[in-house]
Order: sequence, then C-alpha cells, then structure tokens
Amino acid sequence: MQDMVLSLAVIGVLVGAIYFFIPHDDSAGAEKSAVKTVDYRVEITTARRAAPYPVAGPEGLPSAWRATSVSYKASDDGKGGAWHLGMLDPEQEYAAIEQSDASPKQFIKDVTLGAAKVEGEQAVGNKKWDRYQGDTYKALVHEEPGVTTVVTGTAPYGRLAELAAALVAKKG
Repeated sequence: MQDMVLSLAVIGVLVGAIYFFIPHDDSAGAEKSAVKTVDYRVEITTARRAAPYPVAGPEGLPSAWRATSVSYKASDDGKGGAWHLGMLDPEQEYAAIEQSDASPKQFIKDVTLGAAKVEGEQAVGNKKWDRYQGDTYKALVHEEPGVTTVVTGTAPYGRLAELAAALVAKKG
C-alpha cells in the first residue's frame, strides 16, 4: 500500500511539473489567436495583375475582421481563374470572398458547398445580390459579364452583406 501511495505521489509531481513548464494559454483570447491572421496585400496585387477580371478586395472594414487565408489560381487557358480571401468576422464566424470567370453555376456550387438559391435578394449599395442557403454556408452571389463574385461562409447574411459592401474591384 505504501508503494502505491509513493508511486502516485511521484506521478503527481511529474504531472505538476509538466503542467508548470509547458506553455499554455487559458485566456479568452487563446481561441481568437488560434487562427493565424494573414496579410493579403501582395496576393491581391498579384491577382489583380494576373486575373482577366477586376479582383474584389475589402476596403475600410473594421480591424475586428481578420484575413485567414488567401489564394489566386490562374487557369491554363485564361478562363476559370479563381480568387479567394477567407476571413473571420468580429464574432469569429467565417466569411470568404470568392471570384472567378469560370462557369457560374459550377463555381457557385463549389464555393458555397452546394448551397441553393433562395427567394429574395440582398441590396448591397446599388447592386442586388442573390441569396443562397446551404447546410453549411450561406452566400450572397453577384454575377456580371465575365466574373462571378460570391461572399459566402457561416456568418449571418448581415455580416456577409457588410463584407460585400466593403468590396472594391480593381484591375492591376
């Protein structure tokens, strides 16, 4: 019995030492900082030069919005290039800007994870955006000749509209 108590004491000291010496963060900010913020300025400049359409990026969003992923994939044939900018809104919900000159139907299906068009439109500035709803993502979709812009994610429609309103499309 004495050996078992001694063994448990040694194990307790080891666990305590490991807890004490291994860095950890139990603060409320730990969850927020778990997702890395990215700087997308270089990528958006490159995409605006490479894309055959004006690439949309947010301007004037509050600093509580954080970019978390960015990419531009050009197509070999000059059609179907895709711009992506993933963000977290102030409530830590996901929202993304997706743009492409590919076939709108398939592009929308892919980036919204199969969301379907629902009744009603969302007014954003002087443009009307179609609403989409899926099991995972909601989306606002705006189709123009030569480019489809999708603002999609887990964020509510109001936040998606806020992001859409901040978009400025430019060609580099």
